[in-house]
Amino acid sequence: MIRNVKALTQRELVATFYSPVAYIVAAVFLVASGYLFMDKTLVVGSEASIRGMLHSMAWVLVFAVPLLTMRALADEYASGTIESLMTAPVSDVEVVLGKFFGVLVFYAALLATTLMHVVVLFRYGEGDPAVVAFGYVGMLLLGALYVAVGLFASALTRYQLVAAMIGAGLLSVFTIIVDSLAIWQGGVWRTVLGYINILYQFEDFAKGIFDTKGLVFFVSGTLFFLFLTVKVVESRRWR
Repeated sequence: MIRNVKALTQRELVATFYSPVAYIVAAVFLVASGYLFMDKTLVVGSEASIRGMLHSMAWVLVFAVPLLTMRALADEYASGTIESLMTAPVSDVEVVLGKFFGVLVFYAALLATTLMHVVVLFRYGEGDPAVVAFGYVGMLLLGALYVAVGLFASALTRYQLVAAMIGAGLLSVFTIIVDSLAIWQGGVWRTVLGYINILYQFEDFAKGIFDTKGLVFFVSGTLFFLFLTVKVVESRRWR
């Protein structure tokens, strides 16, 4: 299984690097991260912390990650190559995991480019190593969940744009809409909605706090959407 997943991961990673959309997303991500670093971190008279940049990047990724995942399975359906995958000696779980890790590695590479901001922060400011370390752990967990949701959206349709819209829509529900409802309702509902608010669960990591509740939330959420993706792919096999 490990060998098959590794081969499928390499296949997906190569396909991602050949995708023009991936480079557009990467360019926008780099520009956005640079702007957010200047706007949220290097502010005269304020604490020099990476926290504000990471929190704002989490919002940007709500729309950026679905663009990375939209072609993962939708393109296989549209081009017909999904048939060769179905008849190959690999399971549906291995196919989904290969797609997942392929996009996640690309995402991790994008995230690694922002480490240059950390270098500048420690060179000209007094950054907190704990905030940086746990912040980036949180970003990896956040990215894994976003990729899983985007992959699920890509499994639902053969049209890449529709997959991106579904993925961004689902992530918006668990971030923007849930956050707005929590503010509007207040009280007990604010606490309840906070448990399913992705960005709320990410806040402690951004503050440099390792929260086991957040870890369980991101891992279980990622596994849940990967499970749903496998079930959708399995349903395609019997059509």
